[in-house]
Amino acid sequence: MNIVLIGAHPDDCEVKAGGAAAIWREAGHTVYIVSMTNGDAGHQTLSGKPLAKIRKEESKRSAALIGAKSVIMDHHDGELQPTLAVRKKVVSLIRKANADLVITHRPNDYHPDHRYTSQAVQDAAYMVTVPAFVPSIPALRKNPVFMYMMDRFEKPYAFESDVTIDVTEAMDTKWAMLDCMDSQVYEWLAWHAGLLEQVPEDKSKRLAWLKKTWSPHFKTYTKAAKPGLVKWYGKTKAEKVRFVEMFEVSEYGHQPSKKDLLALFPSLPKNRRS
Repeated sequence: MNIVLIGAHPDDCEVKAGGAAAIWREAGHTVYIVSMTNGDAGHQTLSGKPLAKIRKEESKRSAALIGAKSVIMDHHDGELQPTLAVRKKVVSLIRKANADLVITHRPNDYHPDHRYTSQAVQDAAYMVTVPAFVPSIPALRKNPVFMYMMDRFEKPYAFESDVTIDVTEAMDTKWAMLDCMDSQVYEWLAWHAGLLEQVPEDKSKRLAWLKKTWSPHFKTYTKAAKPGLVKWYGKTKAEKVRFVEMFEVSEYGHQPSKKDLLALFPSLPKNRRS
């Protein structure tokens, strides 16, 4: 399969879907990790081209850990707009990838780049099948499934998980992917959260700090995911899951059956496939 993860910034997909990406790659599927912006504003002291270069290199290192394809679009961080030109870029990307599944942000989110990334992907969901739109690249004959990454925003409507997957065994890989993004997890995001002084200067100790600091955040999703875990894994297995990732089906694109979802997420238990 061809899986296309589309985030607004270099690190969005890794945070929200890095475990699933690792699982897909381990199973031999192709994964694209896409950032709609170059991240050139996401730091407390750095900016512009120097920061964009750093974040592109971090993203490539992170993707290389699982053999995923890293794509960084050259739009300024904080300035993304869902224009016609952006829509054409997204359509072209999805077509070239021959995507079976496209995952992005939900349209209600705290960050404008997240919202407009979602809008751009939604706008592309039908147009990827229209031959006269971006005619230089053949239209897809089969519309992909479009889904949203998990979040905790409640208004105007809350995230509703259609697929919940156990990523506990993939967390070491996900932590390693995030560990590649020094400028974010150990600098910008730590600074923004008021935790910069807590980050160890010794780089050999930083990964342990990252796990300790971020695990509670990820485990809030696990707590919220209990109904979905029971549905997909059964009660006994659900009680043992420590980390999850959840995905919501978009109202646009191909509307998947349960059989389709099981094919798209092959790590789900075989005994729950009836």
